[in-house]
Amino acid sequence: MLSSELKACIQGAYRHFLESKGLRPRYGQRLMIAEIAKTLGGIETDEEGQRTSDPAIVAVEAGTGTGKTVAYGLAAIPIAQAAEKRLVISTATVALQEQIVHKDLPDLMQHSGLSFSFTLAKGRGRYLCVSRLDVLLQDSQAQNATAQLFLEEGFRLEVDEKRLELFTQMLEQLSTNRWDGDRDSWPQSIEDGVWSLVTVDHGQCTGRYCPNIQQCPFYKAREGMTKADVIVTNHDMVLADLALGGGAILPNPAETFYVFDEGHHLPDKAINHFAHSARIRATADWMGQSEKQLSRLLAQHAFPGETGRILERLIEQLKEGRTVQQTLLSLCEQLANFRPPESPETQERPSHRFVGGVIPDPLKVIGQELKGHFQRSADNLNRLTDILRQAMNGDISSGINSYQAEQWYPLFGGMLTRAQANTELWGAFVAEDSEQGPPMARWLTQTEHQDLEIHASPILAAETLRRSLWLPAHGAVITSATLTALNRFDRLYQRAGLPSMAASLAVPSPFQHAEAGLLRVPDLQADPRDQVAHSAAIIRELPKLLEEARGALVLFSSRRQMQEVFTGLNEVWRKRVLVQGDLSKQETLNRHKARVDNHEPSVLFGLASFAEGIDLPGAYCEHVVIARIPFAVPDDPVEAALAEWIEARGGNPFMEITVPDASLKLVQACGRLLRSEQDRGTITLLDRRVVTQRYGRVILDSLPPFRREIS
Repeated sequence: MLSSELKACIQGAYRHFLESKGLRPRYGQRLMIAEIAKTLGGIETDEEGQRTSDPAIVAVEAGTGTGKTVAYGLAAIPIAQAAEKRLVISTATVALQEQIVHKDLPDLMQHSGLSFSFTLAKGRGRYLCVSRLDVLLQDSQAQNATAQLFLEEGFRLEVDEKRLELFTQMLEQLSTNRWDGDRDSWPQSIEDGVWSLVTVDHGQCTGRYCPNIQQCPFYKAREGMTKADVIVTNHDMVLADLALGGGAILPNPAETFYVFDEGHHLPDKAINHFAHSARIRATADWMGQSEKQLSRLLAQHAFPGETGRILERLIEQLKEGRTVQQTLLSLCEQLANFRPPESPETQERPSHRFVGGVIPDPLKVIGQELKGHFQRSADNLNRLTDILRQAMNGDISSGINSYQAEQWYPLFGGMLTRAQANTELWGAFVAEDSEQGPPMARWLTQTEHQDLEIHASPILAAETLRRSLWLPAHGAVITSATLTALNRFDRLYQRAGLPSMAASLAVPSPFQHAEAGLLRVPDLQADPRDQVAHSAAIIRELPKLLEEARGALVLFSSRRQMQEVFTGLNEVWRKRVLVQGDLSKQETLNRHKARVDNHEPSVLFGLASFAEGIDLPGAYCEHVVIARIPFAVPDDPVEAALAEWIEARGGNPFMEITVPDASLKLVQACGRLLRSEQDRGTITLLDRRVVTQRYGRVILDSLPPFRREIS
């Protein structure tokens, strides 16, 4: 039960926040604070502070303008502090992470009277590796010789003059405390290929054996994380921590309250996180290259005892595995029988899905063999990295000195990471699926370089999330502007695996949709399923629809249709349009805003990623045009496998998956129009299936309550 003291603290903080900022209370915000406080404050614990009651989870849908961060911050921070737990706020996007850390939490602390500390937790790959930078800046023949052995791992000492200047600047800024080693805080953008030279992953990091551990930006950031009351991170890092058992990167789930902002992304993020893939020809090439590298290493150095024997076994395993990999390639080419794409510009690559997740016996036999090969290779690489750690600790019995160990460890660690990833892939690919649960989706894809990529992915992450997150967590909040589909939370419960006792609430939006916006469904006299006719109709009608708008957004479900419509417009109109993909997303938005600020009409053409997460208030977006209902691509292997499984169980995948998913995406797209209580505008949906088809009515009724004008 929420204590009277804690309730008074939360109420006082909210009152203080409103008075300090001169704001009026928002009804939806008050409801959200109360529901979160009731759920998290009602947790029963034992004498050691461990939860003894049912999982405490609440899902709150709160539209734009509710003030979600203030609501969950005011409710969850005092409760977490009183329970002596940590609060982890997780988002799907970097933009929201930075907004919470740099704007929302400082604002909350300044105006609420609450006292708390907070930090931002990022993955290791966002931070510079000081040791890697040191090596890159040193000109040593010995180091060059070492690097030549491992070129496949992407580790090159030779840098051109431009990169050398950049790396020198990094070292100077770091040594004078003018930079913290965080990629995102470097004043200029850094290309991925350049950044990869100065960072390492978990497998390549020597940890406490590193001579630069005291100056390590990543470990400094981790230190700050252990002391903070509130940790802001992303869904991927939470999932990575859970995959390691919880408590390896972030605080232990049992000692943590979680808030998942942009929570509608969590189920799909989880599926992607636990999916596996590898390119067959590229992997065979890597194994052959690694075999040559290790053979050269063995020829150049006399390794006594176990070290030499491990290297010899590893070389033989790589050689055998490469042969099996080549056999695999031939078999998969026969099974898939891919034809080259009709056009080199084609975005979608041919794929071959194994129906029901069932793979042919010959492929299963090869898969089992490869799983064994990679597991044995990983075991030997694990032992080698142990030997290198011992050498860094002063043990020279392996014939490797500490200096060599420091140089070689990241390279063998990279090999180990790759071997482990392939072991997990083949373990998932050949595993027997449970008769009760959903099968894995398994498929092949032809890559742009005519390689074959092999995939194994869960089709639902519900059980994984339930077992590793919802059940052990001390408490959790899931929130977003779009958690419901067709005005129900059923989709979220199914996809995210929420326990049946989890609470849910949709709080009212502060926007007066009927006064502020108009939803139009004109009759184009063209069926959206006939893309040629539909595109021609859009080209004909779009200039009339957008003639009065200063800023407009046109959303397409297909890149091909977007390009067709743009090409079909006359030259005058094409000059008004900024097409997603021609420039970076941020530069596209910046140019659009600059045009509107300069009183020039501007129209954005975008795909799914422009349908959520972009903020275009006021004149920047007075009209949203949606080309068609955003149904999922029918040949997506994971969605196809899920539909197949639901149908096999007697369900209707179109009504259970396709329609709810399209409804949620359509609500997100409509959410681009009103970004503040002062905004006004129009949404035009160029798809009359919301009127003519039976399912259309439930989709239409799930949209915000704008005024309607249906031809």
